[in-house]
Amino acid sequence: MLKNIISFQENKMKIIFNLLLCLILFSSYGFSQIEKKAQAGFRFLDNPVSAEVVGRGLVGIVNTYNSNAIFWNPSLLAFSENDYDLSINHTRGIADINYNAAAASINLFDIGKLGFSLLMMDYGTFYSTVRIGEQGYMDMGTFSPTSFAFGTAFSQQISNRFSYGVHVKYARQNLGEAYVIPRGDSVLSKKEYELDAFAIDVGAYYDFLYSGIKFGAVIQNISRELKYEIEQFPLPFSVSFGASIDPIDLFFEKDPLHSFVLSFESKHPRDFGEKVKFGAEYQFSDFFTARAGYITNYDERNWTAGVGFKQKLSDFPVRIDYAFQPFGILGDIHFISIGVGY
Repeated sequence: MLKNIISFQENKMKIIFNLLLCLILFSSYGFSQIEKKAQAGFRFLDNPVSAEVVGRGLVGIVNTYNSNAIFWNPSLLAFSENDYDLSINHTRGIADINYNAAAASINLFDIGKLGFSLLMMDYGTFYSTVRIGEQGYMDMGTFSPTSFAFGTAFSQQISNRFSYGVHVKYARQNLGEAYVIPRGDSVLSKKEYELDAFAIDVGAYYDFLYSGIKFGAVIQNISRELKYEIEQFPLPFSVSFGASIDPIDLFFEKDPLHSFVLSFESKHPRDFGEKVKFGAEYQFSDFFTARAGYITNYDERNWTAGVGFKQKLSDFPVRIDYAFQPFGILGDIHFISIGVGY
């Protein structure tokens, strides 16, 4: 009887893994035949969340074991270190464009992990003008664009090696009001540019249980296309593959005080070329972590760095992470994340 149960679980794991792998490979092949440079909308959905992940080169789909995994690979929620986890993230971006994000995960009686996500953009205030014939421009006051997304995820650990996850989210973007002259008309009218959409992320994760070798894959922002005026545009759809290894564990006897992980990730966006990321993370005694990373095929970004600290307060492990990323002529970006678990 026990052998039949184990065999059934193994077959179930193989079926789910093969289905997810086929879906990811098919999606990767499908949109690799289409090249639409810089034509995706709702770009805020692609903003990196978590100072921990940014610090190691934006590699997040193989070794993010807290609630922030919902933004990178929802299947990792099942391997979260805590039964209950909360993460709060703040990013100080370029040109005073900042954003905040929060994530939470809950253990559902060993059935799986339930996760929640929230992402909110702060674009600041802009001046609105409208052209008036030969007289030039007229000041129409100020406006503040808004964008936000929230969602829920479910992740299940099929075995001590494999998990899958799904993240369903609702996104809304308001670019403000514009004064336009409709076709066939000569009267200036006001129009509001606001759209919303649902999107889905699907991810899979596999741990070889040998020398920290792990593999992850995720499809992000599966959604219908949207339209403001004439041309339709997709959300920032992408397919990513990632892997990690602990070289110290591979070549030497495992040391409980020291951990060194090398990570790699390949991201295939629909509206740009392949982006390759490399990350390194050294951890001492589960207290201090130093991170560094390098990313390719970004116009103004390449390397990242960060640090992290963990401290157990009573029964609540608390973590604080910071990351820094130069953005070329546009300045620097600073990331800070605070998390607590139980």
